[in-house]
Amino acid sequence: MNDIICAVGFCNRTGKGDLSALDASLREIAETGADACEIGIYAEEIISGGRIIEDRTRRVADIVRQHPFKKLSLHGQILSNFMDREHLQLQKKVVRSMLELCNRLGAGILVHHSGAGQLADGEDGADLDRMERETLAEMGDIAKGYGVRIALENIFTTESGQYRQTPSEVAATVRAIGSDNVVALIDFSHAYIESTYRNLDFLEELRAMAPVTGHLHVHDSFGLPYSMTRFYHPAEATALGIGDLHLPIGWGDIPWEGIFRELTFLPDTTLIMEINAERFGDQQPACLERARRLATLMGMAGESGKAAAVVAAALT
Repeated sequence: MNDIICAVGFCNRTGKGDLSALDASLREIAETGADACEIGIYAEEIISGGRIIEDRTRRVADIVRQHPFKKLSLHGQILSNFMDREHLQLQKKVVRSMLELCNRLGAGILVHHSGAGQLADGEDGADLDRMERETLAEMGDIAKGYGVRIALENIFTTESGQYRQTPSEVAATVRAIGSDNVVALIDFSHAYIESTYRNLDFLEELRAMAPVTGHLHVHDSFGLPYSMTRFYHPAEATALGIGDLHLPIGWGDIPWEGIFRELTFLPDTTLIMEINAERFGDQQPACLERARRLATLMGMAGESGKAAAVVAAALT
């Protein structure tokens, strides 16, 4: 790869919690030629009440050792939320265990979703921001002891009245913490959807995140918020182009080449495509080739003005 993007790969196909699918899903990724893998560890039923279940963890470790990826990351719980007043202590217990699992499994990144909450009358979100930053700083200290980075992922608004940080605000959170063990994670489709929803400049939001970003989630979409939520099959959402579609690169309209020519990230960044084999296994080899080509565009920012114009034109 290069000094910035060091490895490219896919998220695994999550199972039903009995570990039966884990080995097969990791093998599928390895057989594409990918050198990175992100395991949806939240789905494997190895944490109970914040405690690691030892025998199942040993089984997971045995499976993971059979697939020596260059870079391994773990995806924490989908509902991880350090703005969750009611369950904050439970949330912290799980993240502590997730960080320990990173150490045991040899994963250098724990993906953690940025927070969300409902504001009471008169609140402006500052208290929720403060709670998240303080908790992330605390978890960052634990991560440092394991040599792990917590990657804070930008998410899009999912319900009316929800308080949610924009991508640029997620970047501000990471900067405020000021820890080498807490970095930003750009999910490009999430940023696109949130930018559309809030009428923000998509590229400016990415520019704000890029300098503190140490992990990438790449998958395509059309940046359209969920104006309808009932689909009888995922392919119907794809046909309409609505929502967080997790499409192969090139199926949506994110201007990838222009973005990667302009932006640069922290050293030792891994690019993970959240495009799994259940839906798009036949597309993974082509996506891997294209993602590696995108990685080679890094460092070509001498033409950043031209690249920015390309991106701006693509988004108008």
